[in-house]
Amino acid sequence: MMMNNQISRRKFLAGATAAAAGAAIVPRIGAQEPRYVPPNERLNIAAIGSGGQGRGLIHNCSSENIVALCDVDDERAGRTYDEFPDARRFKDYRNMLDEMGNEIDAVIVATPDHTHAVAALACMQMGKHVYVEKPLTHNIKEARILTEAAQYHGVVTQMGNQGHANDGARQVCEMIWNDWIGPVHTVHMWTNRPLWPQGLDKPEPEEVPDHLDWDLWLGPARERPYSSEYVPWNWRGFWDFGTGAFGDMACHIMDPANWALQLGNPTRVEVVEQEGATEVSGPTASIIKYEFPERPGMPPVTAYWYDGGNMPPRPDGVDEDEELGEGDNGTLFIGEDGVITCGTYGGDPRLLPAELMEDREMPDPMIPRSVGHQREWIQACKGGPMSLSNFDYSGPFTEMVLLGVLASRLEQDIEWDSENLEVTNVPEAAEYVEGYYREGWELQ
Repeated sequence: MMMNNQISRRKFLAGATAAAAGAAIVPRIGAQEPRYVPPNERLNIAAIGSGGQGRGLIHNCSSENIVALCDVDDERAGRTYDEFPDARRFKDYRNMLDEMGNEIDAVIVATPDHTHAVAALACMQMGKHVYVEKPLTHNIKEARILTEAAQYHGVVTQMGNQGHANDGARQVCEMIWNDWIGPVHTVHMWTNRPLWPQGLDKPEPEEVPDHLDWDLWLGPARERPYSSEYVPWNWRGFWDFGTGAFGDMACHIMDPANWALQLGNPTRVEVVEQEGATEVSGPTASIIKYEFPERPGMPPVTAYWYDGGNMPPRPDGVDEDEELGEGDNGTLFIGEDGVITCGTYGGDPRLLPAELMEDREMPDPMIPRSVGHQREWIQACKGGPMSLSNFDYSGPFTEMVLLGVLASRLEQDIEWDSENLEVTNVPEAAEYVEGYYREGWELQ
């Protein structure tokens, strides 16, 4: 059914079956078993992080019972609290789990990056299904831990890279797997981020506002004085809390390439160029290069990431006035026989130049179409089909994304040993691969 050097339908289905089987492993002795709610009943859902992005996710799950809302900032979460007045309110998710553990089936985690793993792991250890915002974790080891924990505890999982549910991302896979452009050897991916300040220095201390519990907001991060430069938005640009423009957007923009090309682990990540990075904050612009080895039926791939206004070279034969991707965000797949482009979430996939699409119809679907990213997760929690950005997929994907973040932070090219979670050529990288945890906030 497939052309030479392309992934087969059999391989895709085998991978999907393995992912589903991995997430359905019976918990070992001592683990708390998850509860699978019948399809005609409602899940009891709690949220950790109830303002900002969390508010939208909670609304997308409001067909279920929203039983508990947790946020360290009463003002930020205020609208959500008002909209779900029957939900119990907490500032510390640990108290929420202690007091309501038996009443909760599933948890949304929509906190800043540095607290994703500690919150999600605590929920999984109690047998709770989890939906965790992207990037799944703040460091690489956390991603490996969450992947293994999801399998160990047998819970349903989903990372919040909602483009994975879009038809466009699936069509990209189907175009490539049907040999539309031949074997793909190069990928270019770009974003207009950062939209927040980066290249920052340590801010001046300020008084903590009454509505915020600053110690809980810090969570596992090193103690420091409060500053409004961190909260509620610009934490993304600081290494101790966020993962910069790369970590913020790559789980969206790199997803079609990771899925279609089954990229797996790179052997090397290089900093091609970078501007503005400081000891505490990400760069204002960068170009990062990945080298992926040959995979079964697929040749080696060189992948480039661009942010801060950097853009890829225009493919030969594509006019200057023809849009690549969605302008400021997108992907180019360069194959031996042609070029495919798509937008931020895999949207509007098409051949370049555009006239090549005039007489083409999209391939017959090979990947089931989604009912919606959060709805996939809810249905899986009720015994339905496995959500496709479950941690068997999104955990290793996050590891790959965070290798680019790591190279950017080190401002060095890195060689990667995935099996041992080790940067073999930069010993000082180990502290960033594993991260830092304040006493009482360790991953356990």
